[in-house]
Amino acid sequence: MRGKADTFLDETGKFYALLADVAVRIARPPFKLKEIARQTWFIASVSLLPALLLTLSFGLVIGLEVYNITRQFGADSAQGAAMVLAIVREIGPLGTTFMMAAAGGTAITADLGARKVRDEIDAMKVMSVDPIKDLVVPRVIAAALATLLMTAIVIVGGILGGYLYAVVLKGTNSGAYFQGFNTLARMPDLYLALTKGFVFGIVAASISAWKGLYAKSGPSGVGMAVNRGVILTLVALVVVNLIMTYAYFSFVPDAIR
Repeated sequence: MRGKADTFLDETGKFYALLADVAVRIARPPFKLKEIARQTWFIASVSLLPALLLTLSFGLVIGLEVYNITRQFGADSAQGAAMVLAIVREIGPLGTTFMMAAAGGTAITADLGARKVRDEIDAMKVMSVDPIKDLVVPRVIAAALATLLMTAIVIVGGILGGYLYAVVLKGTNSGAYFQGFNTLARMPDLYLALTKGFVFGIVAASISAWKGLYAKSGPSGVGMAVNRGVILTLVALVVVNLIMTYAYFSFVPDAIR
């Protein structure tokens, strides 16, 4: 039991040490803009389509559920409000980052883990090349930027899914749909979603890089690091999302009072 506690504390210390190293180095030149752009494009290219499909399907399902409830009360306008509450505030940023962690995050862990197993990380240190600055920082920045941009796109896709079901398939009045949307939708909701996307990207990339840099040697070391990285990322995202949502409602007044 004591050994597990020591291992947990050791792993936690390594993670926070990595976060501190990234925070210190992220503002130091030289800035590897080409590498950041390349990594941003890669993460977006492998994550955007799955995230769009996920959120579009969620939009359709939410539209189905809300339609079946609101039609019993004659409250069609509430469907648009449900899209705000579900897609913009929660499912958009969370769904985007889940897919980013599953696609882009695993790629980060596998790449850094393979470099670790092949002793490339140690070789860089011997040659006075900072692996955190050269390998981790560009990926963390790229993940944050890619998730921020994808969140905006995915929110549109999710709302479109709800609109397709409610208005196109079920014949709900589009004016009533958007009236409900406008009743609860505020700019702070969009700011929250984009901020969540940015922060979630940092969290996902940091955990992925951490597991990759400390992957164990052997044929199963990288695979184990990838598996644990994804699980830890999903758990961490849920916790961070809860904290950010609670803070949002603590400081931002309700749209309707």
